[in-house]
Amino acid sequence: MMCTALYDAANGFLQRHFVEAALSEEFLALRAEEVLELMGCDELNVKVFEAALAWVHHDRDRRKTLLPELLAKIRLPLCRPRFLSDRVQQDELIRCCHRCRDLVDEAKDFHLVLERRPHLPSFKTRPRCCTSVSGLIYAVGGLNSSGDSLNLVEVFDPVGNFWERCQPMRTARSRVGVAVVNGLLYAIGGYDGQSRLSTVEVYNPETDGWTQVSSMNSQRSAMGTVVIDGHIYVCGGYDGKSSLNSVECYSPETDRWSVVTEMSVSRSATGVTVFDGRIFVSGGHDGLQIFNTVEYYNHHTDRWKPAPAMLNKRCRHGAAALGSHMYVAGGYDGSGFLSGVEVLAGVSGQWSLLVAMNTRRSRVSLVSTAGRLYAVGGYDGQSNLSSVEMLNPDTNRWAFMAPMASHEGGVGVGCVLLQPA
Repeated sequence: MMCTALYDAANGFLQRHFVEAALSEEFLALRAEEVLELMGCDELNVKVFEAALAWVHHDRDRRKTLLPELLAKIRLPLCRPRFLSDRVQQDELIRCCHRCRDLVDEAKDFHLVLERRPHLPSFKTRPRCCTSVSGLIYAVGGLNSSGDSLNLVEVFDPVGNFWERCQPMRTARSRVGVAVVNGLLYAIGGYDGQSRLSTVEVYNPETDGWTQVSSMNSQRSAMGTVVIDGHIYVCGGYDGKSSLNSVECYSPETDRWSVVTEMSVSRSATGVTVFDGRIFVSGGHDGLQIFNTVEYYNHHTDRWKPAPAMLNKRCRHGAAALGSHMYVAGGYDGSGFLSGVEVLAGVSGQWSLLVAMNTRRSRVSLVSTAGRLYAVGGYDGQSNLSSVEMLNPDTNRWAFMAPMASHEGGVGVGCVLLQPA
């Protein structure tokens, strides 16, 4: 019918909802040229390996000869090494095909032999340019059921809805700050069960290993941690004697911490997130009172300014930005443990109540990825929590996801974006 607007809208819908579409009979019935065109699309928002394999196996005898051509469209070097070893190269059709095995070996060399990376065809290592890439959510440190600090780390795949263990940190850390820069996960400060820490270690997901970097100028636990313009900022916290109003900035390039302008008040157990290009700090406490106040930091001017106050005072809550909104969830108000959620629309807007979580959660971590919010762990007033809830803003509902396998509350959380292959 030559309706290009409808054609573009249908393509956009398919690219955004590829996971659901790839499970349909219509996808499995596509012609070879249609699947090859789709697999090469830059805008797809997920890894396409499983979909390609399902399409081949749907009519195995006639389609298996197309597998090398399909596999060449998939950006295998951007897959995690463990996925290449445990999933891709274990498939029977791939094992039996020399051309497929060569493509897998090429992808593994990308991770193992760094000097060969520039010689790979650029499209194989160019991330797809989608805007809703899912990430892996890392739960770092935290507490066990007895309240002891942990060095354990596990990672959650939101698409597959499962957790798996990673290499533990060198140091046990609860109330730890977590930040992600250039695909590396930083564990900052925290409490080891005896002392507040200034030390920092960094995790490389590709090598599954931790290394030490420069320590902060101050010991801190229960601080807010964010990343903006490739730099890590830690705000406030507790040094073992008092709540802090100081703020430090870390440059991964120079491996140095520097002190920037302090906040207007001392805040521990605050919610911190980057929203509208600024660092927003909400609530928290100073050891005497719990706040509902909010302030934001402009890193270009090195100045703090007040923002609209929350409807409820809270500390030990989660904070995250998603699209044009900022969310705070859970926490403690001095008399009760909270399940309530508030949302701020725009820097000059006002806070409004959102649908509450299913569970009361203090010491909860809130993180956003691929258009969803995830509330991880916490404490409900009686016990530490391993449970996880996900908010879909389209339906305005919280749903339980797979619980953490190794943690029971108090974790620090960071999201490492996956570039779709």
